[in-house]
Amino acid sequence: MVEGSMTQGAGQGPEAERTATLRDFRVPAYVNEAGPYVHSAHPGDVAPPPSETYPEGYTPTERDLPVINRGDTVQVTVDPETAATPQANTGQGPLYVVGDVHGYLDELVGALQEKGLLDAAGHWCAGTARLWFLGDFTDRGPDGIGVIDLVMRLSAEAAAAGGYCKALMGNHELLLIGAKRFGDTPVNSGAGTATFQAAWLLNGGQKTDMDRLQDHHLQWMSRLDAVEEVDGHLLVHSDTTAYLDYGRSIEEVNDTVRETLTRNDADEVWDLFRKFTKRFSFRDEGGADAVRSLLDTYGGTRIVHGHSPIPYLLGEVGSEDDEDNSDPVIEGPHVYADGLAIAMDGGVTMAGKLLVQQLPLGT
Repeated sequence: MVEGSMTQGAGQGPEAERTATLRDFRVPAYVNEAGPYVHSAHPGDVAPPPSETYPEGYTPTERDLPVINRGDTVQVTVDPETAATPQANTGQGPLYVVGDVHGYLDELVGALQEKGLLDAAGHWCAGTARLWFLGDFTDRGPDGIGVIDLVMRLSAEAAAAGGYCKALMGNHELLLIGAKRFGDTPVNSGAGTATFQAAWLLNGGQKTDMDRLQDHHLQWMSRLDAVEEVDGHLLVHSDTTAYLDYGRSIEEVNDTVRETLTRNDADEVWDLFRKFTKRFSFRDEGGADAVRSLLDTYGGTRIVHGHSPIPYLLGEVGSEDDEDNSDPVIEGPHVYADGLAIAMDGGVTMAGKLLVQQLPLGT
């Protein structure tokens, strides 16, 4: 099976087994001093990326995603929960996942409030609930740094209430880290040379995010896990089997990703970014087998991912800059690959929906 390498668009070990990684969630005092959520100002639509043709193997933009006309997939509509209700006999609160945010802070806060996870002031009010973000906090939208600040603050507030707020590494976290660390340093892209700076701009990088990016944001992002298994759900950002290249266990994958970032080699980080941009492994013929290869290796009975927008998986749109496209109608997660995969990127960057969903589906 051939995977795509097109780009579109906080992480810590299992709750009990890997408590040592809790250091990844320590939040500096100044994060809490930021006060309650303040609505962001949307400066306008994100400028579309340039239209140059790039060699095969380079990281293209989201506009290059093809229309996928599929008739054998199912989109599940789940009634929204009005409040977080504890699960019986486990001592833990309900489990929620959040799809790609891409800088849409206001939409994120609204979606979390709709589920009863945040109060009117934007503070955690869900007690022992467990919240996982699937990555891609920045780029394309107006306030990626505001999103990161919110997630960092919620991790502290949730922990104080007996719950947690955690997140995974997305390809856009790797892209932002690379753009900040390596800038215009040439890297071997597999099809000539490229730079993180050019790829970041090409894929919706926002100057306002780069101007506000601080060391504590970089440290937080670089410590995120890439894979986790929670309540039988294998959580990843990308719908790719590339995770298998980094280890045969969840711990090994996460350690390898962190060690790669620690070595600070531009070519190594680029290769990691490139593999995390791959998509559509679970679609089409053989997709269910690809999911099973991950579940058999890392555990879980279903995989939950972001990265590939549901409108593309459903074949509802061709590209984000197509003027003839109507806004996609996304009501909830998309279940496919023989029911083994749940897609959570509702396409907020294309006027879709920022999804926050309680798991398992139907609860």
